[in-house]
Amino acid sequence: MIELKVDVDPAEVGFDAERLRRIDRHFDGYLDRNRLPGYLAVVTRNGKVAHLAANGQRDIEAGLPVETDTIWRIYSMTKPVTSVAAMMLVEQGLVDLKDPISRWLPEFSEPRVYAAGSSVKQATVPAAEPIRVWHLLTHTAGLTYGFHRTHPVDALYREAGFDFGTAPGLDLAGVSEAIARLPLLFQPGSEWNYSVATDILGRLVEVVSGQPLDIFFAERIFTPLGMHDTGFQADPGALDRLAALYVPHPVTKAPFRHDEMGAVGRVTPTCFSGGGGLVSTAGDFHRFAQMLVRGGELDGVRLLGPRTLRLMATNHLPGGVDLETCGRTGFSEAPYDGFGFGLGFSVLDDPVKAKTLASAGEFAWGGAASTAFWVDPDEDITVLFFTQLLPSSTYPIRVELRNLVYQALLD
Repeated sequence: MIELKVDVDPAEVGFDAERLRRIDRHFDGYLDRNRLPGYLAVVTRNGKVAHLAANGQRDIEAGLPVETDTIWRIYSMTKPVTSVAAMMLVEQGLVDLKDPISRWLPEFSEPRVYAAGSSVKQATVPAAEPIRVWHLLTHTAGLTYGFHRTHPVDALYREAGFDFGTAPGLDLAGVSEAIARLPLLFQPGSEWNYSVATDILGRLVEVVSGQPLDIFFAERIFTPLGMHDTGFQADPGALDRLAALYVPHPVTKAPFRHDEMGAVGRVTPTCFSGGGGLVSTAGDFHRFAQMLVRGGELDGVRLLGPRTLRLMATNHLPGGVDLETCGRTGFSEAPYDGFGFGLGFSVLDDPVKAKTLASAGEFAWGGAASTAFWVDPDEDITVLFFTQLLPSSTYPIRVELRNLVYQALLD
């Protein structure tokens, strides 16, 4: 277990300690208004933890507090892990970003694209080009999520069992085959749509590596980095540390326990979802973020080369536009003006357009239960935030946290 604690005077790394305490006061206000069950925030600079804020309950009903070793469902913060795994294979020469994914996943050999119609009857046309590896990494493959509910193809996903999660009873191979039978929203590479693309990427990692995704993650990423509390389920001996999952009560907005979805992380899943299946701790994900901010290396363990990380943290959207321009689907608590998308992360291209205090070049992502992280290579900062409230669009936590962190940075 990784012990996470403040290990530097904030002033030594350019932060004002009193201004950092605004983070605590702000999110304590959420607790006072009974809007969050609990939270944990971690701010680091130059590899040192400058601030750690934690309060509230990991399990309200059991009266269990948030602690630094609490285990959280990180949902889509799984996506950067899967993206790192895929890029490790690229570095080995086993995969090229321009390769058609049908080279390994023949079910995607003849994709068809939605042209007109409803979820009951659609007209489709052949894809003008194959889905390529980089399309999966950038969510430009034409895939979607059923929970978007903005397009007839979204409804087809739901009918096939793909709403918030993957279809029940299918393993990752079965998920890939089922998704391949559904039409694409648009021609590959032409637009951006947040989607199951990273689940398909996880299947590609399995086929290329010859290992189930959970084993690849454990052997190639988690064990080398010392991330012993991260996986597709919490260790049976650590289930008391797994936070309960909540949604806002429809009337009072107070955290309301969701035991059905809260089963995630308690049992071994049928499908190892590379798009949203992991649980982790702040200490573990801190090490993952430190590997990223150091260009792919931590404590003598190198997962990726620095050039690879720079490529991943560069905007790959068509024409270099931002998500607000290129994206089809609203999915977050704030507009994405000024943010592009790289190979597995959002990328801040224009802080002025984004109206944020953060630095250009910041790369980030979050999870459905309102978790978030970002990496700022320019300032050598990483920030983590954990709670367990679905959906992430409930409150503007990520926008607020960015401003709270950077207003405290004086050097």
